[in-house]
Amino acid sequence: MPLVRIVVAAILAASPASAQTTNDPFPTPIPATDGVIDVNFIEFASLPDINGVAARPMILVDEPGTGRLFVNDMRGPLYSLSYNGQTVRQYVDINAPAWEVSVQASGRERGFQSFAFQPQFNRRGTRGFGKFYTLTDTSNTTPAPDFRPGGGSRTHDTILLEWTAKNPAAAAYDGGSPRELLRFAQPFANHNGGQLGFNPLASTGGADFGLLYIGFADGGSGGDPLELAQNLNAAFGKLLRIDPLGSNSANGKYGIPTGNPFSNDGKVDTLGEIYASGLRNPQRFAWDPKNGDLFVADIGQNTVEEISIVTPGANLGWNDWEGSFTYVSRDGVGLARQRSDPKLVYPIVEYGQPDPLLQPQSAVTVGSVYRQTAIKQLTNLLVFGDIPSGEVFYISADKVPQGGQDAIRRVLFNDNGVAKTLLQIIKDTNVKQGKTPVSRADLRFGMGPNGQIFTLNKGDGIIRLLVPDTK
Repeated sequence: MPLVRIVVAAILAASPASAQTTNDPFPTPIPATDGVIDVNFIEFASLPDINGVAARPMILVDEPGTGRLFVNDMRGPLYSLSYNGQTVRQYVDINAPAWEVSVQASGRERGFQSFAFQPQFNRRGTRGFGKFYTLTDTSNTTPAPDFRPGGGSRTHDTILLEWTAKNPAAAAYDGGSPRELLRFAQPFANHNGGQLGFNPLASTGGADFGLLYIGFADGGSGGDPLELAQNLNAAFGKLLRIDPLGSNSANGKYGIPTGNPFSNDGKVDTLGEIYASGLRNPQRFAWDPKNGDLFVADIGQNTVEEISIVTPGANLGWNDWEGSFTYVSRDGVGLARQRSDPKLVYPIVEYGQPDPLLQPQSAVTVGSVYRQTAIKQLTNLLVFGDIPSGEVFYISADKVPQGGQDAIRRVLFNDNGVAKTLLQIIKDTNVKQGKTPVSRADLRFGMGPNGQIFTLNKGDGIIRLLVPDTK
């Protein structure tokens, strides 16, 4: 353990409560070797470069009705993949001129953020037949937004679109122009939309069936300057839940579920769309297939990355709190009142950005709870990771910790007998591609049939699949 981290922690512990501020609340590093799990992988599929630049995938999902996987590129394409990874086809380019979407994909954080297929996508005769949804940043700010942040400079908009295919099994999208459901005016260029997702555990006719979850960041800039995450009259800094086939919203283009925590509270200053609040940048979430727990990864400011189990009406505390600690500034958090507000939901696991395994500007992402037995060493574990460094981590999904990073252990990739991080593997691939090795992994996870776990990155265009040991 670095001596300087021990000395700093000791000084802070002895300081008056008013001075207990640190940018390193976890001075004991995540173990580099203790508890490491090695996993095998294969190069499953390759996404095409665009103008010589590697693909920028954000999410990969299984569409079981048509027996295909789908993955996006932030610049506009949505690709279909065969289950064996041998066929990669462009399904639709949402940035094609015909659709007039005008995807804003400049910078690292903007672009085609996410997509989700309605559970009835391949069920002819149902209301959801042929429908899927995309969340994208757009440079077209002419239409009036449904949600305004109340400040900033409207750098761009983020829009939720509904697409309707005539034949869901067709190789390429064969439907008409998308229908816009809602529009957010973005006050700053960063912290945009997050994940779209339907609860895969919800059964037909159940209360959660067909309801679309939307992770939406606090608007950006840093520190939530517009105080949006704690504002229940603002859609920013929230996990939202809507019925895309309903019509009782303010604009009449989607529905607000009656089971949402603020939909029937009788207060004009709360939004019925809100499922949970107090989030900074909830880019990813995942349901535990065993018990339905909803794990949400929330990217921190400059200090704490966190994953929490989110329930209806949960408040995760941002920007009064960053993880288990009071938020002080971009330079640190307070140590004096850890996890002291009983009204808040605190992380099950969190880690500090200064950890020696990580890069500056760390950012957490969640994969899935692996309840299968094919990869035995991952059974009953929550798999998650750090976006820039490409570090993959795990914790027990059955003995869920209560904050901190003590329970976090690493997952490394077995590359011909050598244990490597994902970033090391990407760099090796870059060399084989004749490209300059990248400095970031930009890790995301994808989920396939039977609990398959894929890794995505923005450095080499390769989708990798974790596979069982061959012995």
